[in-house]
Amino acid sequence: MSIIEKALNKAKDEGQKLNNASDFYNETGESTDTKNNSPDNAPVITVSAKQEQRPVNKDIVVLDWPRLTSLGFINPEDSNTQDIEEYRNIKRPLVSNAFGKGSEGITRANLILVTSSVPGEGKTFTAINLALSIANELDKQVLLIDADVARPSVSKALGLRSEPGLIDYLESRDITFSDIAIKTSQPGLQVIPAGKSHKHSTELLSSNKMALLVDELSYRYPDRIVIFDSPPLLAATQAEILAKFVGQVVLVIEAEKTLQNVVMESVEKLAACDVVLAVFNKTKRNMEADYYGYGYGYGHYANK
Repeated sequence: MSIIEKALNKAKDEGQKLNNASDFYNETGESTDTKNNSPDNAPVITVSAKQEQRPVNKDIVVLDWPRLTSLGFINPEDSNTQDIEEYRNIKRPLVSNAFGKGSEGITRANLILVTSSVPGEGKTFTAINLALSIANELDKQVLLIDADVARPSVSKALGLRSEPGLIDYLESRDITFSDIAIKTSQPGLQVIPAGKSHKHSTELLSSNKMALLVDELSYRYPDRIVIFDSPPLLAATQAEILAKFVGQVVLVIEAEKTLQNVVMESVEKLAACDVVLAVFNKTKRNMEADYYGYGYGYGHYANK
């Protein structure tokens, strides 16, 4: 009996349970997105009878590094540049909290929300660069989810398709995790786009299905960090909803522009979160005229 036949029999016995752990694991129980996977040796994903005829997208999207570099995103192939060092400094406490001794007492420590107080402070730019930096770790997997469903930017920035995505998965019983996850040519990096626009996106993000999804992502992948690019805290209620699902929050603050009372209002909204780290974006070095930091002067996406 073939693997597919076994899967079909199993699906029938279990009443064709859709969108459960079978979306995340293959027949052997191993993660379906290890760094060494390729189109030639990718494992078979368990499917239900209803899913049998729908092809699973296993294509690997090749990232356009010259374009990304021109937009200011870090290139993991480079070494010891100022930008790479800055993101190393940002990711160290996050990785330690996710997998090291710091993870004790933190619920879903490997789930990280990147947000800001208001639009334009550089949260998407920070989320993408943070994902690229962590993916460059030898033993880490990264899943970058565009959860800014009202104004998605991750797919456009990376040159990926925008649908199907997170909202499609949450809305439909026929769309699986494998349908929305995009493998990239950067080893260890997968991306989930925001998906289609939906008038009930807030309700979908706060649904039981979303809660089940984050539990699966957190507990079934012990070597993976999941990064959510969320809406700004003071621009949409969705950020507060998403913050309840994660163990760590990165609050991006545009230095010397975002008012202190605005930052404090955002911090109050994150009071229930286990860990909140601040990243000061577009900061001055030693009060000199030249600038450095996590996104200043790097073009269009530095302000997303």
